[in-house]
Amino acid sequence: MSTKTGTPRDPGPAADGGSDLGAAGSQLSTAPTEDVTFPSLGPLGWARWFWRQLTSMRVALLLLFLLSIGAIPGSLIPQTSIDPVKVDQFKAEHGTLADVYDKLGMFHVYSSVWFSAIYLLLFISLIGCIVPRSWQFVGQLRGRPPAAPRRLTRLPAYTTWRTDAAPDEVLGAAQRLLKKRRFRAHQDGTAVAAEKGYLREVGNLVFHLALIVMLVAFAVGSLWKSEGGKLITEGDGFANSLTQYDDFKSGAFFDTDTLEPFGFTLDKFEATYERTGPQKGTPRVFRAHIRYFSGADGKEHKTAIEVNTPLDIAGSKVYLLSHGYSPEVTVKDGRGKVVYKGAVPFLPQDPKNFTSTGVVKVPGAQTKDGKPNQLGFQGFFVPTFGGKGSGSMFSQFPALDYPVLTLTAYHGDLGVGSGLPQNVYQLDKKRLKQYKDKGAPVAKMMLPGETMKLPHGDGSIEFTGIKSWASFKISHQPGNGLALTGAAAALVGLAGSLFIQRRRVWVRAEPGADGRTVVELAGLGRSESARLPEELAELALALEPDAPLAPADDTAPADDTGPADDTGPADDTGPAAEPKPDPKPDPKPGPAPDAGPGSEDPAEPTDSAGPADPSEGARA
Repeated sequence: MSTKTGTPRDPGPAADGGSDLGAAGSQLSTAPTEDVTFPSLGPLGWARWFWRQLTSMRVALLLLFLLSIGAIPGSLIPQTSIDPVKVDQFKAEHGTLADVYDKLGMFHVYSSVWFSAIYLLLFISLIGCIVPRSWQFVGQLRGRPPAAPRRLTRLPAYTTWRTDAAPDEVLGAAQRLLKKRRFRAHQDGTAVAAEKGYLREVGNLVFHLALIVMLVAFAVGSLWKSEGGKLITEGDGFANSLTQYDDFKSGAFFDTDTLEPFGFTLDKFEATYERTGPQKGTPRVFRAHIRYFSGADGKEHKTAIEVNTPLDIAGSKVYLLSHGYSPEVTVKDGRGKVVYKGAVPFLPQDPKNFTSTGVVKVPGAQTKDGKPNQLGFQGFFVPTFGGKGSGSMFSQFPALDYPVLTLTAYHGDLGVGSGLPQNVYQLDKKRLKQYKDKGAPVAKMMLPGETMKLPHGDGSIEFTGIKSWASFKISHQPGNGLALTGAAAALVGLAGSLFIQRRRVWVRAEPGADGRTVVELAGLGRSESARLPEELAELALALEPDAPLAPADDTAPADDTGPADDTGPADDTGPAAEPKPDPKPDPKPGPAPDAGPGSEDPAEPTDSAGPADPSEGARA
């Protein structure tokens, strides 16, 4: 910045239009005009400026706030990686809004460009904050506490008294006392300087390092994760291979060839429900009994999986998600041959009482003449039928109190040979014809053990029994342990930075004008703390046996106790007196003493070069 003093060449529009004096009026001011010239930063200067802004704590907090705000859409809007069916449903119901969301990446928030940019910038910002602060802290640990200021009376906590002990004895006792109380202490001239509370900065660094650990864990969990779902009926099993999953998704760096060999079999699903009261139908027991193995030749073990008790196996967790029923049916074709026998999972449409829908597909059926005649059955299943005359199939209770299966029969081409993927829980009726008997659709409501005959001798379907099914999620999250470690470390570091107080204490002992030793204690904290004066009083009491209070001397010169307006002699304060600030502090305090590189302590005097005046130090 350059400053020029003189008459401005251009009085400006304000002088011309706002005053009758015109140009002459502009010469009435003798204030200098400032001509500010900003230096050109250049590419390197702009890079430095950008780096300093990015690595500042203010920007780091802002990025952390933006990251938390950016995660909100991921919780409120359906995500493709979690439930693509809900995403498709949302797009169908909200056409215009869905287009906007799609362009903004709201359906895949955590892998979007903007979320990744915030994440990476926060990662870089934290590293840029921590590295220099760590070196700063190492420098502080290697250095010594700063020398005592010349006027200790100006510090926020202070006490003083006179003693007959020699100054060297007092200083030696003070140094031993401070070290015993885990202060870093050393003697510098006529004073002992001590400091304590370095774990506060350690906690601060640990907290920020823990944030980086959690960010790394989040990245590892996103890039190397795998997750899949499997619906299993009682008696069936699962092996951890890609073809066994009903649905499967993984991170960008996950290799499907590295799936760990393990598997399990669902032996029985146990469920009980509340039968009375306002919570009628609420599950009380929800447990899957399984046999599992780990490794190609692993031995089987029995265990149970519950909703909040997953199975931990081979680095993956198996979670129990939901439950339903699988009616068992036996289908015969026109030749009287059994072409299908087994349990068919029906999906609940009513999650409370398990009114369920499902289909039975029989592609290998033939007519009595041996012609291909694929069969399809669409039906409803209710575990506790609501009763005849209701006009619809609905369940009154989720347990198997009155199970009923209703099926509607179709025949023709199921489309299973077209090469196109099909939903196993839906029936494609494009190339199917509904069976009719005397113009009415062929459908029947069946109890276990009953059979529905098909027209023209095309076969039959028998409702033979009911099994339960359970759906499981098999999740491999390699970053969970790392994230838990980071979270625990963050809590420990935060507690240390909040509850540990960093403070400095100085003890000075010098001969007074009356020949006795003047002892001064003063303390300074990085932030205001009610504990500091109390701690200083405890130190004074602990030091008293080695520096006992000298008896009052009425013949002592009056000027030894300070100015005439002091409230009393110094020896009235005693070592047990409550430390307090100087009643008349210097109105122009000096700068803080040099505490080493990166010190952030509050301002304190730095006039420690010259000897202290005992008369000044005697004031309480």
